[in-house]
Amino acid sequence: MSAFLLAFLGSLITAAFIVRYRHMHQHFTNDDDLSSVQKFHASPVPRIGSLALVIGLLTGILPRLWSDPAIARFILLLLATATPAVLAGVAEDLTKRFGWKERMLATLCSAALAGWMFSGWLTGLELGPFDFILAWPLMSVFFTCFAVTGVTHSFNLIDGYNGLASAVGVVILIGIAYVAFQVGDISILVACFAGAGAVIGFLMWNYPRGLIFLGDGGAYLIGFWVAELSVLLVVRNPQVSKWFPLLLCFYPVFETLFTIYRRVWLHRAHVGMPDAAHLHQIIYKRLVRWAVGSREASAITARNNMTSPYLWLLSSVAVIPAVLFWRHTLLLQICALLFALIYIWLYRAIVRFKTPRWMTIRGGR
Repeated sequence: MSAFLLAFLGSLITAAFIVRYRHMHQHFTNDDDLSSVQKFHASPVPRIGSLALVIGLLTGILPRLWSDPAIARFILLLLATATPAVLAGVAEDLTKRFGWKERMLATLCSAALAGWMFSGWLTGLELGPFDFILAWPLMSVFFTCFAVTGVTHSFNLIDGYNGLASAVGVVILIGIAYVAFQVGDISILVACFAGAGAVIGFLMWNYPRGLIFLGDGGAYLIGFWVAELSVLLVVRNPQVSKWFPLLLCFYPVFETLFTIYRRVWLHRAHVGMPDAAHLHQIIYKRLVRWAVGSREASAITARNNMTSPYLWLLSSVAVIPAVLFWRHTLLLQICALLFALIYIWLYRAIVRFKTPRWMTIRGGR
């Protein structure tokens, strides 16, 4: 727990300084774009939550160099492998000119570095013939890098409202920590606690007030932390089903897959073209925007904050059975299928204005 508390305090204090002294750096750290299709905040906000996360992680881990040097070195090395992805995200946060292809390549580099440093390659998915393909070393390397990159970017995709990606990341890290405890993998357990502490420290300033944003750098760090710890957990502990981390991360992963399907196959658009049709965005526009009808900044923030709990609940639909059935592949696969059906039903219902009344928040306009 010391890693959690120290990481929490390090992140909390760093975020406090960023917010308190934003007048000194806002000319290059603020997210000033309030009009694009993916923006739902009312005023410019610092977009460097990644700094709070990194300092929080370092604060939580560095003291262990004296008490648990092996664990500390493991987590510091993991943080080092995340550097290309995080720096690419920060470059986009500060310049708004670092394209998605460059960020994808940087994330692939991080995934490859982590796989090489930890010998963490997925050699099977418990899918019969597909496992024969992954038995080939080159295919194993390719698939692992692809999976880690996909999960990392999926957290950036769902990072649209206060507390959304960060809270989902915390819940998933706690799920990984629980299973790591069950199998006695202390290094991964401590890494999860440190990551969760750092994210919650940031979250204190992000939700509900929205005083600081994760930015691409912060979203990539959370996504990479979740993805790589998931891979290492199943590689180092064969008793854990390969479907455990997949179901655990199924909300951001399925959101990404559905977005690709929607953009490429339904709308014949470029896969990297931003839009305002993600599930969290249509929930905002059709389930909560009527609750506070004013266009004042406080009302926009209130609507923003009402959106995230819907997705926290949806994410838990995958996380809870993943934690309960972490060693039972068939049950995990059935739960993954059920989640996909629930997601599609919910999306179609909201788009067609057939959402159950109990899901709609109403108020004065």
